[in-house]
Amino acid sequence: MSGIKLSDHCLFVIFVSAMKRLLAISYWIVSILLVAICLSSLGYRFIEALFIGTMFLPGALAAKFFFPKVNFKNKLSGIKETIFIVLGLLLGEILLFMVAHFCIITFRENLPGSVNDWPDLPHILSNPVFIAIILTSLAAGCHFFESWLNKKSPDQPGTVSFTSDRKQVTLPKDDILYIESNDDATTIVASGGRRFKNYTPISQWEAILVPHFIRIHRSFLVNKTAITRIDVDILYIGDIQLPISRKYKEAVSNNL
Repeated sequence: MSGIKLSDHCLFVIFVSAMKRLLAISYWIVSILLVAICLSSLGYRFIEALFIGTMFLPGALAAKFFFPKVNFKNKLSGIKETIFIVLGLLLGEILLFMVAHFCIITFRENLPGSVNDWPDLPHILSNPVFIAIILTSLAAGCHFFESWLNKKSPDQPGTVSFTSDRKQVTLPKDDILYIESNDDATTIVASGGRRFKNYTPISQWEAILVPHFIRIHRSFLVNKTAITRIDVDILYIGDIQLPISRKYKEAVSNNL
């Protein structure tokens, strides 16, 4: 890489990032096509099944976005949040299916010589279990596919933006030493003694910063390049000591 000019390197990084985005979009296209093929067995024409299948997209994307934000430090609060999200997604999806089905029936009625012999929404599209299975499959599949892409072609360390004390902060990822979770808040500790308070759960920070950061404790996410020494249960960043929990000890040993 040392022989590549900076501009060429930047173009390469942009190209890789664009390809990963394109592959992620392709995942959703293929997934919806497969769902449409399954829905065709309910009596829909393929174009109608494709229209119905796209109604799964909002719920799957919402699940992918909201579930990583659920904080289970307070188990009762985490369970309540999960229940509210699940109920909201299921009700929203059923409403979307009803609207989409109504549009299809209306379109059929307006076709010359057509007879509307199927006015009711198929029961399976109002079945919460079926909807939950499809949404979970789509969201989980996207998560594992993106994780696989990141392992095959890790993003270059860049910058990360977040809100701290109502101000927008942008930091190079390499400047962040570690992130500490405290109840509902997180503290971003950067080089030069800088500290920023944020309310993004540490699990979401982990998803953003992996693979350049490693989880060593349920409350600590550490920049690999900032680590200066490791003892049995203690990790050092200069003079700063951070605990390594039993749960993450094997992962720390394998990664470092």
